[in-house]
Amino acid sequence: MKRLTLSSPASSAAAAAQVPDTLDAPNKDAVYQRPFILQGERGSLAAAIGGYVEANTNYFATDGISDGFSMEMRRFNIFLYSTLKERIRFISELEFEHGVEEIALETALLDFEFNPALIFRAGIVLVPIGYFNQNHDSPKWDFVDRPLVSTTIIPATYSDIGFGFHGTIPAGSLALTYETYLLNGLQDGVLNNTENRTFLPAGKNEGRFGQDNNGSPAAALRLAVKKRKLGEVGFSSFAGYYNTFKQDGLRIDESRTAWVFAFDYNFSIGKGQMLGEAALAKIETPKDIGPVFGQTQWGFHADFIYPILNGSLFQWKNLQLSLALRLEALDYNVGAFDETGDPISDHLLSLVSGISLRFSPNTLLRANYRYRWDTDLLGNPPAKTAGFQFGFASYF
Repeated sequence: MKRLTLSSPASSAAAAAQVPDTLDAPNKDAVYQRPFILQGERGSLAAAIGGYVEANTNYFATDGISDGFSMEMRRFNIFLYSTLKERIRFISELEFEHGVEEIALETALLDFEFNPALIFRAGIVLVPIGYFNQNHDSPKWDFVDRPLVSTTIIPATYSDIGFGFHGTIPAGSLALTYETYLLNGLQDGVLNNTENRTFLPAGKNEGRFGQDNNGSPAAALRLAVKKRKLGEVGFSSFAGYYNTFKQDGLRIDESRTAWVFAFDYNFSIGKGQMLGEAALAKIETPKDIGPVFGQTQWGFHADFIYPILNGSLFQWKNLQLSLALRLEALDYNVGAFDETGDPISDHLLSLVSGISLRFSPNTLLRANYRYRWDTDLLGNPPAKTAGFQFGFASYF
């Protein structure tokens, strides 16, 4: 009979103290780099339950106009993990967003490990585009908001039903990792959405878990090189038809493809950490749809986190106070108007500063100040948004 273990506060604290730096594990293994799993494996448990919670406040003003102060219960996520048999593992993630406003099954997969270099994975998987999509757990990050390139060009958090292989190949002091999957892919919402632009996240229709809307699988691939205690560099790509172009065996439209190419890095430099990712998206659109819906998009974020103080406060020991800085730039519509030749200007620039207090590797308080410039399609003077956020995040 399987045993289900709920971590007590004492056991959770013991596990937190032993959680390794995420730089020690390849990005492809991010779904297993969670404290409740590591605790369970040390005790040889057959099953374990864990999760994370995050909440924050928001106060923003755009060109001097504000909706005021608000509080947000952003996410409450539950993980289930089980070792079914030697080298066969199951993991799932169920997300409750904004209370019960949105409930989503983000992960539910099985891994069959024939060899560390050859692991078959099937189920609802996190698509390996960039670094963030698989490493999205809020307690890992010193910023309240997720990177814009990761959520509006790379459609994180992006999970899909599919199957494929992943593995790690040692090469001296380096580790080479790969992931490759066939998936149902994005769907019609890429163009038919409320954003009034080409928007890949809107293609994450719930129906993708039940049926491919065009009967043609999408494909994803990520290759990475990792050096222990230094960091990892990854290259990834995703491609697939996103529109419904066949119905009852009849062709009703032209097929249109979405490609995403990404580069990501995560380095430890002295006491500091540098990480980020850049993405380029190419999307085929109908010829008569007009210039509002872009065919080329790009963006990047670059983060730097530096601990400035380690010590004790009240009865807490080994606290870490860190400063953080993030630079972001995105262009949702690269090109020019056919009629005038003037450039299309649907782009933004954002700068975020922050401070975080980690009580353990798994629990932190954080505060951010964001300043953002948004330029509309016609290139009018940018709308300027500024604001503060304060919040917490913790594994359990």
